[in-house]
Amino acid sequence: MKITKIIYTACLLLVLISCSDDFVNVDSQDQNSEDFFNSEEDYQSALIGAYDLLQSTYLNVMLGEIASDNTKAGGESAIDVPGIQEIDDMVHTPVNAQLRDIWSWMFAGVNRANFIMEFQDKTDFSGKENVIGQTRFLRAYYYFELVKWFGDVPLAVDQRILFGDQFDLPRTPKTEVYAQIEADLIFAADNLPYTQSETGRVTKGAAQALLGKVYLYQDKFTESALVLEDLINNGPHALVADYSTLFENDNENNIESVFEVQYSDGQGAGFGCLQCSEGNVAVGFNGIRNYSGPDFGSGFSFNVPTQEVVNEFEAGDTRLETAILDIDQWAADTGATFAIGYEHTGYYNRKYIARDDDLNTGDANLTNPNNYRAIRFADVLLMAAEALNRGAISDMRAQQYVNRVRERAFGNSNNNITSTGTALTNAIYDERRVELVGEGHRFFDLVRTGRAGAEIDGFQVGKHELFPIPLIEIQLAGNQWEQNPVY
Repeated sequence: MKITKIIYTACLLLVLISCSDDFVNVDSQDQNSEDFFNSEEDYQSALIGAYDLLQSTYLNVMLGEIASDNTKAGGESAIDVPGIQEIDDMVHTPVNAQLRDIWSWMFAGVNRANFIMEFQDKTDFSGKENVIGQTRFLRAYYYFELVKWFGDVPLAVDQRILFGDQFDLPRTPKTEVYAQIEADLIFAADNLPYTQSETGRVTKGAAQALLGKVYLYQDKFTESALVLEDLINNGPHALVADYSTLFENDNENNIESVFEVQYSDGQGAGFGCLQCSEGNVAVGFNGIRNYSGPDFGSGFSFNVPTQEVVNEFEAGDTRLETAILDIDQWAADTGATFAIGYEHTGYYNRKYIARDDDLNTGDANLTNPNNYRAIRFADVLLMAAEALNRGAISDMRAQQYVNRVRERAFGNSNNNITSTGTALTNAIYDERRVELVGEGHRFFDLVRTGRAGAEIDGFQVGKHELFPIPLIEIQLAGNQWEQNPVY
């Protein structure tokens, strides 16, 4: 079964999570500490609380596409969720509401993991290293998101950030944050099994894959290739044979899923507290506006793919119809009807739009059950190929990994890559774009490889590699933090 949500009161008191701005008037965060972490059950309950903030990463995923050249903001109009429109146009500022959400929600995840680590030595039990391994992975995951978006961020290790601590907590250079992320993931990889008893929990393979990705983001190609190839050669994962089934709700947590964020549609939520939703909010935002017809559900028509990304698919690539829905052709074929939204391109992100047989308790646009495939084995293969090629380690092995992905896409080896050197590098970049379109990786792929300025309209080199620290967070820290350059 999937990880069950547990409402954990002490976690809800963490200073960095709130559904409103009025979060300075908080109760003591130590009120339950002495009576907690006295049993394995307590640690497991706190761990579920740390997992819970993964569901808030729906926003990171959606904006990772919209900020890139893959999709447009869309929505109802040019003022529909202004923060999303600003990021699409590269005119976002330190008062962007969505960027503050990412900052707050990811630090809430860090704090929940650190709550466990603060009391890691209080009680011993069998299998505790597994719990701590999962906890350290989650802390690394949240910190990696923060570094990707904001660069230098406050680093807290094995203790919560309590109200008042922010005055004495500087932004830490991202090199030091990366070092802690690496240490957490190495520990997790060394102490977790490849298969957990409960679906959705972190595994050794997830830790290895994220560690390889973290190395790749720092151009540590040798280290990245080493850990990713170990996972490829010794882990339990493989490519799903039929790509068209990969993102369906009846094929979640499959053999290709190295790490998957679990969602359900059994508990409703509202716009006043989007991070409270147990469903994948991005799916409703991505959905077809005022849709009526077979297979799919309606939504808000955000995050619409561009013609440019559609054109990136080669003739015969079977991934296109699974990744991107041509709504005009679909309507002509099925008689479905829909409304035209803002920046309508004629395309929708088919991987993550609502299906018509979901329960959708409460608001149908906020409680979709579609899991997010955060790390797929195809991504692992392409990351390993990039590390091997860019690190001048082995173009032959790099070709093999890319071609495993391409052979599934084309159904044969006729379209295999044979190039080397820079040509192979560019082929790997192209392959990542079409294989992973709609999954939130594109903007950060462009930034980390120095291509964003040439590919993204409005992107200013020297500024837009990072997003601004939310102004209110700087103010709440006593104005001690410098803003990111040019904001």
